[in-house]
Amino acid sequence: MSFLAALQRHMETLSKLQGLESEIQQLASKVESSIRNGGKVIFMGNGGSAADSQHLAAEFVVRYKKERPTLAAIALTTDTSILTAHSNDYSFDTVFSRQIEALARSEDIVVGLSTSGNSANVIDAFKVAKEIGCFTYAWTGESGGQLLDIADATLRMPSSETARIQEAHMVVGHWLCEAMDERFSD
Repeated sequence: MSFLAALQRHMETLSKLQGLESEIQQLASKVESSIRNGGKVIFMGNGGSAADSQHLAAEFVVRYKKERPTLAAIALTTDTSILTAHSNDYSFDTVFSRQIEALARSEDIVVGLSTSGNSANVIDAFKVAKEIGCFTYAWTGESGGQLLDIADATLRMPSSETARIQEAHMVVGHWLCEAMDERFSD
């Protein structure tokens, strides 16, 4: 497999994101409204999606490009004591839902990154978040997986290849950070 072939698949996936513009704009409006109403964005995912969740939460809290007030966001993947204690004492399938139960409020948006759309712990967390009254937003691959039927909204990246889906998640995530910089800067 050549680098140029991988680059071509990357560019093809990203070019298809244009078809999701209205959905991505709606995501930005929902996030802005949540934050303006005292809510926060709660990110979660597994593996590379866990790292992406942490990255995006950091951009919200610190800043992306512009100086602006801090934006409330948290990644449920950062507290190793919670992750390991819960997984040991209960189950990894409920590691996020337990945190949602403790931290989420109805004005929050819960974003679950799952390339397959079938991550059991994200699915379980969404069910709990919906009971609380949070808006749930799944970021998945093109099939949407089980999250397609569970989430309030699903942003399906136009690929079935894990790496391309994750790259698309970060393009959308970085644009979302940029949009929040614009909407919240003085």
